[in-house]
Amino acid sequence: MSRLKARVADPDRGIKAELTVEAGTVTAILGPNGAGKSTLLTTIAGLHQPSVAHIELGGRILAGIPPHRRRIALLAQQPLLFPHMTVLDNVAFAPRSMGASRAESRGVAARWLEEVDALDLAARKPRQLSGGQAQRIAVARALAAEPELLLLDEPMSALDVAAAPALRALLRRVLREAGRTAILVTHDPLDALGLADRAIIIDNGRIVEDGSVHTVLSHPRSTFGARIAGVNICQGKVAGQDCLETPSGQHVHGIAAEPLPAGGNAVAVFSPAAVAVYAQAPHGSPRNQFTVTVAGQEHRGSLIRITGHDTDDQPGLMADITPAAAIELDLAPGTEVQLVVKATETRIYPA
Repeated sequence: MSRLKARVADPDRGIKAELTVEAGTVTAILGPNGAGKSTLLTTIAGLHQPSVAHIELGGRILAGIPPHRRRIALLAQQPLLFPHMTVLDNVAFAPRSMGASRAESRGVAARWLEEVDALDLAARKPRQLSGGQAQRIAVARALAAEPELLLLDEPMSALDVAAAPALRALLRRVLREAGRTAILVTHDPLDALGLADRAIIIDNGRIVEDGSVHTVLSHPRSTFGARIAGVNICQGKVAGQDCLETPSGQHVHGIAAEPLPAGGNAVAVFSPAAVAVYAQAPHGSPRNQFTVTVAGQEHRGSLIRITGHDTDDQPGLMADITPAAAIELDLAPGTEVQLVVKATETRIYPA
């Protein structure tokens, strides 16, 4: 188990990030496409050399050390197995390349194939494997190298819906039981919830959220965090202890989860299930009311999720309503409606 410290800056790709991963922990990195997640991983692995790349692993400075000597294993979206080798020899390649004898390497390979429940596949060639089986072999090969750090770049993204849960369960076992240090890049919050201790969100090459998986996914403070958590988020400036003001001057009231810095950036978060939808402005004085233009609808179990944009173009303004209500409101794209949510259902956090 080794602690990782990384500081990366790549002006050409718009990335500037610094992070520490404690030994024996799993950190999930999430973010939109092009945010810089994979570039960060390939830089740590030594496969990409930006202008600034200070990587320290277990007290070792990795500057000038080639990828194969870093004690880092990278598991990519595709298994990338050697097509001319058997499964056993694919896994044995890792210890063999580190100087182990042929017999010793095959013994290590057999042990790891048994660990990932794939010893019965040892004599097969990669073309004879399913996608899920091939990715299991890739996991075994990565771990056979006995890495100090395991990097996983969306390892489930190329698998079908049946194979992904099985690989997720396998990764949970091999990561948790041995207390391995790992970084997992993913788009799927289930991967973060099932595998990671900590979640980092990267957007436009910067770390915009960092905390426990539960905190980041239940109390998001960024647009992408809100999107994957399935909640609404409004951004603005603190206009009072329980209020923020959006760029257009609208006040959003809620309950402050912690002291808010006067005039500082803040976000208001509320669930789509807490939002009521009206064709016209409702009577009375609801605390939070947004005039939005309907952008789309989608089925979510027994409900319909309405998405729209307001005058601030706040991201992901959503409401979950029944199909009967959607029919009654006639919510075609482009229709203007009112979204109303109580202040008691709204939480405000410093951004």
